[in-house]
Amino acid sequence: MSNEYSPDLITLVDDEGTEHNFEILDTLEYEDTLYYALIPVFDDPTDTLADSGEYYIMEVIEEDGEQELAEVEDDELIDKLADIFEDRFNDIFAEDED
Repeated sequence: MSNEYSPDLITLVDDEGTEHNFEILDTLEYEDTLYYALIPVFDDPTDTLADSGEYYIMEVIEEDGEQELAEVEDDELIDKLADIFEDRFNDIFAEDED
C-alpha cells in the first residue's frame, strides 16, 4: 500500500478574472445537488501560514451544458452542509489516528 498523497486541485476564476487555486477536501451530494468543500492553496508557504484555515462550500451548477461552481447563498443551508462536512472530516481524522 502506498502512502503517497496527491491532492485534488482546482483553479477558480473570480469576477475580476483572477485565478485562485483550491484543494478539494471533500464532495457531498445533498438533496440532489453536489457540493464541494474547498481550501485555498498558496504557492508561497508564508501565505499558507497567514491564511485563516477556513474552507469554502461551493455548489456545482450546470450552465450551458458545463459544470460551474457557485457560492451557496442560503446561510441555513451552509450551516447544514458545514455540519455534514465537519462530521465527515472528523470521521476521516479519527480513522487516521487509529
